[in-house]
Amino acid sequence: MVTSKKAFEKYGSPDVTFERQWMVVVDFKKNGLKKLIPALPDRVYCNKDLEHPLLDALLNLIQCNRQHELKTWDGCFNVRPKRGLSTMSLHSWGIAIDVNAATNGLGKEPTLSEGFVKCFTDAGFHWGGTWKRRDGMHFELSKI
Repeated sequence: MVTSKKAFEKYGSPDVTFERQWMVVVDFKKNGLKKLIPALPDRVYCNKDLEHPLLDALLNLIQCNRQHELKTWDGCFNVRPKRGLSTMSLHSWGIAIDVNAATNGLGKEPTLSEGFVKCFTDAGFHWGGTWKRRDGMHFELSKI
């Protein structure tokens, strides 16, 4: 599992220098995924290490006919501490995403289907819905 410490060791502080080296824009509209999964934003700003696993997860959703289960895209890159904790969120390095937040809130019983979650875990993500403090909206890279 990726920790804030491991992310800091690999990427450094999530500042302007980090952004120039590690962050990319993935254009879901241009690559056609927005048409197949309308809940996606036109573009997402994320860590280049997240780009291919994220595209793989989204293609898995399409292949398994689960793209309709993605209702909302609720974020990726956001420099901040973990909610209620002092360590930095992996969103700070753009290696985590949140989806379907309204029905998968922190500390609540997750509502994402097993098949939906598998599309992401098969692509290299760890799901927050299995944590002691459940975070069903949250997916993060399982290794960096």
